[in-house]
Amino acid sequence: MNIDTTDQKILQELQRDSKISNAELAKRVNLSPSPCLARVKRLESSGLIRGYVALLEPSHLGLDINVFISISLKAQSRKLLQDFEERVCSHDAVMECYLMTGNADYLIRIAMPDIAAVERFIVDHLSPMPEVEKIRSSFALKQVRYKTALPLHKRKP
Repeated sequence: MNIDTTDQKILQELQRDSKISNAELAKRVNLSPSPCLARVKRLESSGLIRGYVALLEPSHLGLDINVFISISLKAQSRKLLQDFEERVCSHDAVMECYLMTGNADYLIRIAMPDIAAVERFIVDHLSPMPEVEKIRSSFALKQVRYKTALPLHKRKP
């Protein structure tokens, strides 16, 4: 999909505040409301805008611990990977899951209320998986940066 400078401005504004009114968005990107809305609808229907969410404060929900867990599997067949991904992603605590290169096959991030919950997650959910060979966890001491807005660079034609 080709996006021009105006589309980029729209995307930047929506990433900053997805609750912005169409009238205010149009004003910020120097369009009239009708063409602005048409552009937003086109960006949505193309799949470039996947959705809109509310970002919650984890500490207000008692989720004070972020844990990054590296998982190595015993084998890497397509079926085994798919089964593992489905099982691990079925847990609400799993915030992110990545298939990796390097020493571990997967890296997941979980949000937990305390260390006991982390232990229960590892012992009750990850360890019993027959395909799991090795589990290594690292606790985040401090979140230095967290953002959801993707960088929008001018793409070459």
